Amino acid sequence: MGVLSNKIGRDELKPGDHIYSWRHAYIYSHHGIYVGDGMVIHFTRGAGQEIGTGTVLDRIIFSSSPSHPSDNPCPKCGDQSRLDGVIKSCIDCFLSDGELYLFEYGVSPVVFLAKARGGTCTLAASDAQEDVLHRASFLLENGFGGYHIFKNNCEDFAIYCKTGLLVFTSVSVGRSGQAASLLAAVSAIVSSPLRFLTTSFGGLTAVGCGMYCLSRFVSDIGVRRDVIKVPVERLVSQSSSIQELEAAADASKEK
Repeated sequence: MGVLSNKIGRDELKPGDHIYSWRHAYIYSHHGIYVGDGMVIHFTRGAGQEIGTGTVLDRIIFSSSPSHPSDNPCPKCGDQSRLDGVIKSCIDCFLSDGELYLFEYGVSPVVFLAKARGGTCTLAASDAQEDVLHRASFLLENGFGGYHIFKNNCEDFAIYCKTGLLVFTSVSVGRSGQAASLLAAVSAIVSSPLRFLTTSFGGLTAVGCGMYCLSRFVSDIGVRRDVIKVPVERLVSQSSSIQELEAAADASKEK
């Protein structure tokens, strides 16, 4: 792996790795936790719809669910084409003919900003392998709440499994680097008052790039202040109130 690509081979995978695969000409990526024996636990909206906007985009951008037709199911996974929530699939079904990439944890700010595309790395550190596998297995049995493109998607699921961190405010995006990058790009284009300081193309480009990088950085799970560490047993379909989540975080710190 390097700054330009996180691509890895299957023989390099270890249980507890956060992996992803790009979909539809790199429009978005699907994320999951590799649990060994060629299997991946991942979070999907189901019926092949990844973004879940309730609009026509759902019919254009899809395929996070295993893509085998129901009349010819995967011999290892069975028919998962209509499943939703947290599911366990073989790595072939997870990749859906895409390439395999490893999400990086604990990267430096320089490396983070050098990887201009969100959803590939974070400054946050990963927890121990056994903790990651425990969270993924627990959520496979108990669910991860309702799917939301900006606040609770497949990348949010994988990052929670790796870190145990949960965003407890309701006014921001979740842990997903993809969602943060999208909002950062919009912010760089329309929200920066600095764009009025220059009219040249080069100046506007520099201002836009600076705002994009800053927005991505402050939205990363590794530097945000609106996150708490929540034991997976306390996380029940994300239905707990903010006060309950904060109480869970305080209890975990005392142990």
